[in-house]
Amino acid sequence: MDTDLARERILDAAEDLFYARGIQAVGMDVIRDASGVTLRRLYQLFPSKGDLVEAYLARRDSRWLQNLATHVDTVAETPQERLLAVFDWLEDWFTQPDFHGCAFINSFGELGGTSPQVAALTRHHKDTFHAYLRELTTAAGAAADTGTQIALLAEGAMTTAAISGTPAAARQAKQAAQLLLLTLDTRHVAFPS
Repeated sequence: MDTDLARERILDAAEDLFYARGIQAVGMDVIRDASGVTLRRLYQLFPSKGDLVEAYLARRDSRWLQNLATHVDTVAETPQERLLAVFDWLEDWFTQPDFHGCAFINSFGELGGTSPQVAALTRHHKDTFHAYLRELTTAAGAAADTGTQIALLAEGAMTTAAISGTPAAARQAKQAAQLLLLTLDTRHVAFPS
């Protein structure tokens, strides 16, 4: 098996297992069995479990953000629709049978206090996601601070959906984002004297 294929099989297995069960609950032998790659080859490609966790999070970061941006670019036309499409994408993600919350929040909760690499990868992911939301928000005519508030709505929706097991948090966060944008619109309206 060539290196690229072995690496992908290992990362696929690690992503499925770490996301579903948690990082600490999954040993390298379980990943070996799920990937069909020998333990020797696994350790050649990822010398430690920490290396594998870092590769898993880096790949998930790239894929998650790309999938979100593709959805927004595909379904929305106006700047406001683009921003609100984020919450539609979140709602769809929350309804997936394998949804277990945000992989980065989960990983940080497990390892953020003991693994500077996990903490850094989580911060990077969240910083990139929040910057994307601020970009969409400013394109919709709102202040960057409003984008930060909308990012907090999205983060809260992720956590609430994971705990509650229902996608309703995405719709509620979308409604709150609409209210923030509406408040912005009414501040620019000239009221008759």
